[in-house]
Amino acid sequence: MTAFRITPAVADAFPDTLIALVTADGLRGREPWPDSAAALEALEQQLADGSWQPADEADPRIEAWHTAYRSFGTNPRRIRPSVDALGRRMAKKGTLPRINPAVDSYNAVSVRHGLPAGAFDLAHVTGDVEIRYADGTEEFTPLGEPGTVENPKPGEVIYADTTGVLTRHWNHRDAHRTRVTEDSTHVAFVLETLHATRDGHLLKAAAEELHGLLAPHSDRARVLHLTAEQPRAAV
Repeated sequence: MTAFRITPAVADAFPDTLIALVTADGLRGREPWPDSAAALEALEQQLADGSWQPADEADPRIEAWHTAYRSFGTNPRRIRPSVDALGRRMAKKGTLPRINPAVDSYNAVSVRHGLPAGAFDLAHVTGDVEIRYADGTEEFTPLGEPGTVENPKPGEVIYADTTGVLTRHWNHRDAHRTRVTEDSTHVAFVLETLHATRDGHLLKAAAEELHGLLAPHSDRARVLHLTAEQPRAAV
């Protein structure tokens, strides 16, 4: 069993953080996911007809992440939070990428609600996962770049297990090692807000939406939460 934990230093710096962990066991990524496909198509149609648009950096949900990135030394206009980058891509191209059903599901939920999302194939996670400040010695191999090794800067917020870094700049980019594929069967999805007081209801609704997309294609799906007061959850 893998535990996710917000370390005290990060909890102290971001005390209103709320993270939803949506876990799926026995995931079946090679069968059709019609509800996920429909969710993507609906968003694209709403964008096309002008009834909806992705949150941009003027939106408080995105601005909060820009402020957080600056606090640990990252320029958010050069290295953008995942939801910001995804929304900008969608606004420009009119579509979301199709990767695989599980990834497509959390991308749709992320951009629809303006909340960062990611996922980890737990079969490739070692030990527990901590959301902590980097010390500068850790190694990170970016998604899609298996031959690349980076070292996060000291003080950068990362997700890390006992082997290395799973995300850089909190939620800018995931690691190649724990990427979710059609063959991933035990996966933890994350949705995040830094302002639970303001946006907690939105995050909980997004987590339930993602759970609804995952449940028909897994043996078991559930939702857990991490906060500064309850910083640990076992998945």
